[in-house]
Amino acid sequence: MPLPTKPTFVTFDVYGTLIDWEKGIWEAFEAEANRDGFTIEREEVIPLFMEIEREIESGSYELYAEVLRRTVVEIAKRLGWPLEPSRSGFLPDSVARWAPFRETRPALEKIAKKYQVGLISNIDDKLLGQTRRHLQVDFDIVVTAQQVRSYKPDVAHFNECARRIGGKKGWVHIASSYYHDIEPCVKAKIPVIWVNRHKETLDAGQRKPTAEVANLREAAKLLGIA
Repeated sequence: MPLPTKPTFVTFDVYGTLIDWEKGIWEAFEAEANRDGFTIEREEVIPLFMEIEREIESGSYELYAEVLRRTVVEIAKRLGWPLEPSRSGFLPDSVARWAPFRETRPALEKIAKKYQVGLISNIDDKLLGQTRRHLQVDFDIVVTAQQVRSYKPDVAHFNECARRIGGKKGWVHIASSYYHDIEPCVKAKIPVIWVNRHKETLDAGQRKPTAEVANLREAAKLLGIA
């Protein structure tokens, strides 16, 4: 699907797109491991987090705070870190400190002045409320996993957003995860801009997004914002 000639509604994924959650996750793990004098490496923790979180989300729905706790317990087990499960709340407790990327707030503010804006996120309402304090923009629509009791890449988020908007006309989604956002948007024929922060390359069988950019500044330019 091409970008609409006259966009009216722009939605964003949150974690990885607006918020540097990898940095936040790593800092939380590092601080907790240091309490035990246990050595961990970012290059091991982050890929494990992505793998295990995805496995847990593919099961029956539970609040994202619990997904984070279960992910911590499994990572500790795989790393041989003798972490008491009762301490696994350090990760959901850290979400309030996960910070935006440097260009997030300026780009968001510019886009919000021209278009209606929304958030579509695999999180629960309470944790997202903590993150929204960093964003300083009033969003017209917010769709969370808690509201639809499902996790992307399931299309429930996108179906609910389309219902609230009143259709797909003029809608553009912006996201960084090919698996969670780009793929379902392409299947649902929703114009989507891929913020490819890690310079990933697609396999021959993977369908391309509407557009691909390196950061939110470039996404804003595609939407006609200097």
